Order: sequence, then structure tokens, then C-alpha cells
Amino acid sequence: MVVSVEVSDAVVVVRARTRSGVPAACTGCGELSEWVHSRYVRHLADTAIGGRPVRINLSVRRLYCENPACPKVTFAEQVPGLTVRYQRRTPLLQHLVEAVGVVLAGRGGARMLRILNIVLSRCTVLAQLMRVPLPEPVTPRVLGVDDFALYGDTYGTLLVDATTRLPVTLWKGRDAEQLSRWLREHPGVEIACRDGSLTYRQGIAAGAPDAVQVSDRFHLWQGLSRRVQEVAAAHRSCLPAALPDPEPAGSEPTDEAATGPGPADTAAGRHAQRLFEAVHALTDAGRTYSVVARELGLDRRTVRKYARARTWHEVMRRAPRRPSALDPYLDYLQQRWDEGEHSAKTLHQELLGKGYPGHCQRVKMALAPLRRGLPLDEPRERPPSPREAARWIITAPHRHSLQSGQRLRRLLDHCPELHRTHDLVRQFAAMLGALDATPLPGWLDQLTTSGLPPLAGIATALREDQHAVSQGITSPYSSGVNEGRITDVKLQKRIMAGRAGVPLLRHRVVLIAHLRRRYAD
Repeated sequence: MVVSVEVSDAVVVVRARTRSGVPAACTGCGELSEWVHSRYVRHLADTAIGGRPVRINLSVRRLYCENPACPKVTFAEQVPGLTVRYQRRTPLLQHLVEAVGVVLAGRGGARMLRILNIVLSRCTVLAQLMRVPLPEPVTPRVLGVDDFALYGDTYGTLLVDATTRLPVTLWKGRDAEQLSRWLREHPGVEIACRDGSLTYRQGIAAGAPDAVQVSDRFHLWQGLSRRVQEVAAAHRSCLPAALPDPEPAGSEPTDEAATGPGPADTAAGRHAQRLFEAVHALTDAGRTYSVVARELGLDRRTVRKYARARTWHEVMRRAPRRPSALDPYLDYLQQRWDEGEHSAKTLHQELLGKGYPGHCQRVKMALAPLRRGLPLDEPRERPPSPREAARWIITAPHRHSLQSGQRLRRLLDHCPELHRTHDLVRQFAAMLGALDATPLPGWLDQLTTSGLPPLAGIATALREDQHAVSQGITSPYSSGVNEGRITDVKLQKRIMAGRAGVPLLRHRVVLIAHLRRRYAD
């Protein structure tokens, strides 16, 4: 091959010519031929050199095929490593375009290629990406199945090889028939890891009846945690017991004097009480939540919240006053008030001299209770929320802080139902820690007879899937790899602004995982 190079400020032009007299293989039958028909010039783009685009003007021969049985009369010779049929990019540049498309998709890939002095539109980058063939599918021995949100209420299904940790495929929808059809078309799955979904349970049972189903430990623990939160919400009135006892004072003030006006004395309290009574008056008469919502002009979820509450106090959340920079000076304010100084502006000037950095308006707000004959509104601790109490219960004892451990002990001593819930949670945690499912049947019986409806409900669900739950406790396999790949799917969706169709998303998710594995190795 004869080569000459021309360099300008805009582009590097390489002129090349294949040698004559060298036989070339026919692209139809593969037989060698030296019978030249003509020559023509191919214009090839290559990777940039020194920041300049490269164009190769390659003169190649067109030859006659000397095989009478070949359907081709003439053919163009190909230069290995430089030309590909029907392509105006070198293999090196084509590989770079495909890799950038896999990593950055269309618009981002086009911008990156422009930095590399390769001008392509985002549509061209995506078209080149979709031309890349997916790896040959290999049926995994251990399969992970999980769903992910495509957009809105539309979900998809992702299959992962739990052994190699590589995605196998994904599709739109999460129904049992699609999964069972894929399993029948790809026999050989021995273990299937999934969450507690009834859909996937039925799909695996129909498509691979001999496969061992493993219910994921994370989802088991997550489902139990939600039920614990429901138990804590049902016993919301016990949650204030977690707070430490107030410090004894010289004279025991009444509740109203200690905390200021009660919730019923506020506009919010009166509104909550009226709304509670109106909702219960209609629901006790047999009206549905939707009918009550229309009659009262409320959201259905608001009606449900008030209807499920036993007292109006449960829906009346009085936010405690947060600590502020004025708290260290409350005693001084009380002293000066008792001495007869009632001007907020004067008191603010005095506090500035003592180092108070706040505004006069905060001092005026702090003096408001004193003007009504009430004590200063001091910061107070709020009772834990049901979610916070549930987090204390499900957290391992050795991971509690000193404060949360003390609050949990006070709460459990006060509420026998939460104490029973805590014992059952710790029993399940012991099973997971020891990888021993032997106590599982007895534990499920305890849930059923606990007298706690949320726990009894999850016992019924776990008993229907008991074999998979036992495998989830004892098996070394889990759906952790599925969750990691779903995080990757969400990342790719965000890179493409959520507008990717399922075929493009499948291409990127599968190819980028193999690309990372190739360069990591």
C-alpha cells in the first residue's frame, strides 16, 4: 500500500493506494482473483490525530470474480483493519463511536465525540449503538428476578445472572406469563431469587417448576419492618412514654399551666376535633370513604386517616418548639419581666450586650406567653413518631445509641404490645443471623397468636410462601445483585432523560455491564 499524508490547520488527509498485482478474496465466494475491473476512491474517517480530524482517501480496486458459480460479477477489495463493507469509518473509529454511545447514549455521546473532533448527531450515535449485537444469551444457573419503574405506574422486569452479576435481559411489564414463557424458552435455571411478589412466584412455578425459589432476605426484613411500623402507629398513644420523666419542680403545675394552652384551645385543635366528629358521624352510619370525601369536600386519604383514628388527638400533631439561640437567655428574660421590664425592644438591647445574636422579633414572640399570664414557652422533646419507634425496634441492640436504647426500654416497659413485637423481631433477626430456618414454623404461629393484626397478616403471607422464605433464610443467594442492577437501570434512564424506549434501554443496560467487566478485567 502506498501512503502520503497532507496536514493542514483543519484536517489531516491521508492518501493511500492498494498495490496492484496482489490477489484479493471475493466477498461472495472467497476465491482469490487478480483480474482488475477498475479503481475508485473510498473516503474513510478515522480517529483524530493531534486534535485534528483525519480523513483517509483510499484508492481500492474493483475486481472480477473468476468463479463462474459465484453470483457476483465484480467485487471491491477490502483492507483488513482499515475498511468494512458499506462503512465510511475505520473499525477503530467505529468501535469508539459504539463505546461512547453505550456509555453516554445519544446527546451526551454526540457532545463527547465533538470534543474528540468527531462530528456526529445524537440520532447517528443511537443508530450505531443499536447496531451493536447483544452478547449471546446464556441461561444462568442462578437467576435473579426483580421489577423496576419505567415511568409512572408502568413497570418492567429485569433478569440478572446471580453468578456473574451481569444483566441477562429486561422487558416492559411484570406479569407471570412473560416470565414463564422466557423460562420455558431458556431451560436450565436451577435457583430463582425474587422478592415476595405473587406474580413472579407464579411465573417461576409455571416456567421452571423444578427451580428452587429463594425469597430475598432484604425484602423479608423490609416487609416485617413495615408491619412493625403499623403496630407502632396503632399504639401511638404509648409513644410519649419513651420520653424521660420531667424534672421534679417545687410545685406541681397543672398540664395546662406547664405546656400552655391545650391543643383543643387552638384553632388547629378545634378544626381537627370538628373534622374528626364529622367524619366519624358519617362513617359510623355506613358511608364509604369516597362518599364521605365528596360530602365533606376532603381528599379520600384524609377521610381514611380521620376514620381510622380512635381519638382526634391522634391526628392532631402539635409540633414542639425547636431550640433557638434565645434559649440560654430565657431565665434572664423571666427575671427582668418579674422586675417590671416589659419592653421587648429594651430587653433585646440588653440581650445584645450579653451576646444574643438574634432579632428583636424573636424576643417579642418569646414574651407573648408572659403577656397572657402564661409561663415562657420552653423547648420540649416531642414523642417519637411510629416510624422512629419502629426503627428502634428493628435495630440490633448493639447498634443503639445510649439515648435511643434508654427510650426504647421505657417504651417497651410501658407498652406490652410493642414489647411483644420487639421480642418477635429479635427472634427473626436471630434466624437470619444464624442462617437457621428451623424455628420458622413456631415463629409464624407466634405471629398468628400475638393478637396484633399487622403481624398476623404477614404471618399468613409468609406461610403461603414458607418454602421460599426458608430458602431465603438459609441460602447464600439473594436479590442483592438485582437491586444493584436496578440502580444501574435508573441511572441509564436519567442519563437519557427518561425518554428511552425499552429496546434502547435493554441495549444500554446489557452492553454497559459487559463493557465495564471487560475493562475491569
